[in-house]
Amino acid sequence: MLHIVACIKQVPDTKIIKMNPKTNTMDRASAPAILNPYDAHAVEEAVRLKKEYGGIVSVLTMGPPPAVKAIKKCIELGADEGYMISDRAFAGADTLATSYALTKALEKIAKQRPIDLIICGKMTIDGDTGQVGPGIARRLNIPPLTGVNKVVEVNKEKGYAIVHRKLEDGYEVVKSQLPCLFTVEKDINDISFAPLPNMIKAARYQPTIWTADDLENVDRKQLGLKGSPTIVSKVWAPPKPEGGKILTGTKEEQVNELLSIVLQKKELFS
Repeated sequence: MLHIVACIKQVPDTKIIKMNPKTNTMDRASAPAILNPYDAHAVEEAVRLKKEYGGIVSVLTMGPPPAVKAIKKCIELGADEGYMISDRAFAGADTLATSYALTKALEKIAKQRPIDLIICGKMTIDGDTGQVGPGIARRLNIPPLTGVNKVVEVNKEKGYAIVHRKLEDGYEVVKSQLPCLFTVEKDINDISFAPLPNMIKAARYQPTIWTADDLENVDRKQLGLKGSPTIVSKVWAPPKPEGGKILTGTKEEQVNELLSIVLQKKELFS
């Protein structure tokens, strides 16, 4: 049986969140926390593969205690078990420190049950970096397959997976050894409606929660702010686009006016 682990994150709903005009930072309290949409597709795909090949789907997240809600949502989608690492030591982590902490948690999970496949969303909507998945793969020394929009086959017996990776002008077919890590696109599947038994199970479910002390061989200098070389110096809302201009007059007059406007934009030719 396959053991698939989906790495997930609880994020603020960016369709609702507001910016603080004084600090130019996101006001996270202004929006509800949701399961990262890309991660929902990762869990959906993990559950689909479980149904096709047999196995167990685990989910893993790092976050504060309220992030348990994201794990419960994954249980609704069909995941079997959930793990969360939660500790002040993880606070302020950038993608480097996050991938390190999640890797240590994955190593502990793997000791309980070997992991065949890790699936992550392409990116999180609050960070948009797409770095954590490949960071985990690099630390575990397994192949990372990014931008996956179709899983053709996962063959545990022969130890390989075949996927389609999305490209700008099409896709490429890639065959990889197992274990490996996917980061998936939204168009890989459609999120299914949670059946009532899953919703009941999710409401009662309590995930396994670990602190930094519960993980093995952890270098605390690589956790949280201490392990985060990336610093976000400023965040600001993009300016609203200016209204368009309607050109009038004869064709020649419109062409001349358009050329005048373009030539004023010297940066286009620098």
